[in-house]
Amino acid sequence: MRRYDDPVEVRKGAGEGPEQFLWHGRLWQVREVVAHWVETGAWWRSAAPADPVAEREVWRVAAAHPMLRPEDDDPGFGVFDLAFDWAAGSWQLAHAAD
Repeated sequence: MRRYDDPVEVRKGAGEGPEQFLWHGRLWQVREVVAHWVETGAWWRSAAPADPVAEREVWRVAAAHPMLRPEDDDPGFGVFDLAFDWAAGSWQLAHAAD
């Protein structure tokens, strides 16, 4: 997986996790939530000292462009780590395997 620190716009559906996200002007539809966890200590912020009480919630999702079918063999499909930083109140793309 490649590491990123890109802001993304996440749209949540009726469920708890992300349903869609917008990354570099491209819409991705979440097909499956692969994993979900919480990271603490703000170790992901390399420029600032670690805050031991900071948390971010990470969702690993399999996503594709909305017009693709799951069986399509297309590079428009990938696995992404979407992180919500509670202190900043924003979403970021942390990792991607696309």
